[in-house]
Amino acid sequence: MFSVLRRRGAASLPRANTTSRGSAAVPSSLSCLCRNPLLDGWRPLPASASRLASTSTSDNKQTDSQASASDASSQSTRSLVNEQTLDWEDKVDYQHVDKFSDLPYRHLGYNQHMIINAEFKKALGDIVKSFQAPIIYAFAYGSGVFPQSKLLGRTPSDELVHSVHPDPDPAIVRAQGEKPKMIDFIFGVSHTQHWHSLNIRQNRHHYSGLASLGSGLVSRVQDRYGAGVYFNPYVQVEGVLVKYGVVNIDTLCRDLLEWDTLYLAGRLHKPVKIIRDNARVRIANQTNLLAAIRTALLMLPEEFTERELYSTIAGLSYLGDPRMRFPTENPRKVANIVGHNAIHFRNLYAPLVQVLPNVDFAEVEDPSSAPPEHDLVLRQTMSDATRGNMVRRLPRQFRSRVYFEYQKKWQISRADFDHMTENLQTEEGGISFGARTGGEFDQRIAKGNAAVRREILREAIEKTTSWPSTVQAIKGVAMSGVSRSMRYLGEKMDKYREGKKQGPPEHSGDANPDDDAGGRKIEGGSSAEAFIPKANEKTNSSDDKPKAP
Repeated sequence: MFSVLRRRGAASLPRANTTSRGSAAVPSSLSCLCRNPLLDGWRPLPASASRLASTSTSDNKQTDSQASASDASSQSTRSLVNEQTLDWEDKVDYQHVDKFSDLPYRHLGYNQHMIINAEFKKALGDIVKSFQAPIIYAFAYGSGVFPQSKLLGRTPSDELVHSVHPDPDPAIVRAQGEKPKMIDFIFGVSHTQHWHSLNIRQNRHHYSGLASLGSGLVSRVQDRYGAGVYFNPYVQVEGVLVKYGVVNIDTLCRDLLEWDTLYLAGRLHKPVKIIRDNARVRIANQTNLLAAIRTALLMLPEEFTERELYSTIAGLSYLGDPRMRFPTENPRKVANIVGHNAIHFRNLYAPLVQVLPNVDFAEVEDPSSAPPEHDLVLRQTMSDATRGNMVRRLPRQFRSRVYFEYQKKWQISRADFDHMTENLQTEEGGISFGARTGGEFDQRIAKGNAAVRREILREAIEKTTSWPSTVQAIKGVAMSGVSRSMRYLGEKMDKYREGKKQGPPEHSGDANPDDDAGGRKIEGGSSAEAFIPKANEKTNSSDDKPKAP
């Protein structure tokens, strides 16, 4: 039956029209062409769609087509939004964002919504709707939604399709092409135990024997260990093989804002398809995406390419991941994610780059006007004050780890360290704050040795991700059961062998990916680390170990 499926037209999502920094207003009638791998051919986008990162829909029930109303906005309205997009971080009170009307701006977070085939999107939505327990936020992610290898346009045989999906929607078969795969979801819920109680009643077969001990134990395993996620892999929903993870919405937002584990925040650094949106998560994730850009900028030289930026961001959460240390993951994973989803990364991050004051696209004012295969060049401001501000704006938990690593590196006494960072105590719980400018300690980090800074950021990321990722892997046996855990491990090892056949990961630039700025070999580098730049940035060795005041 699948061999006779006809290719249907793909719906595209209109983008609101805004102007590029320093450019005149662009009429909404003008458009550019951007390639979307999951759609048929080229799709028109408004010429300044890239500014939409500071904006997103105010109603989670708004359809893709309804978003086109934004194109009719007046030039004065667009100018007002553009002027105000830089200060919402300093004014928002995350604790009081409960609905979309509470967002600082009507379209904040629009860039998070990836455009995929409309029928594929509906099929994913039907899977989420089939759950009777309330899901307040949901997204689909991974290679089952965003291919990590080139699709050849071949129609898979019925036998191959049914070996993965028992009775899938034809849209899923078309979207996945010749390589049918399990589809991954994350569900954000408000009351963990209540949710599992309802879901066990509906879908007992999704759970391992752990569920026989009750929803209370299931929720404790979820919330108290690892990154706070409970996975049910290899389950059939609506005739499709899926894996879904359940997370408390508070846990999700905390990770997005503070990077306490980077487990889910890191997943959202990559393009995902949001199926059910939530205002609180949307604004927290916008902060998460900005933090990813700032972290990458602190690791990158003055001039770099889009691919280097996106590869650095995509590789952050894999540092410290035990799967990357053992033969249980494709060593080319980061390269495959970025290389085959370049347009999605551009749609996700280019609008944010355009509203940041310290980085610009060097060749074009509007990156959406460039063909997706063009690896655009970016340039950032390297002043100590500007980069110190970026250090100051890193997520609170993660920034604390960075400070601690520098305290050890520079052998600063506790008293002197407390004096240098005393201005940081003005935060109210780390979730509501006034304007944040880098202090003396932040600027010393910013102007210090570039290779040392990169290495310390890497160490801080590894210490953030290593323990929760390891515990998640261990508790996976309890969540999934032995048989499904062995199946998962076997598939991961197959991916590792497949990646080894493809060769080592690509690395942009002339430097050896395992060399730092001084040409020294870095021991124990994982494949993910190959995408954390270590060369081509000017260093200041004289300030490598500043004196405490």
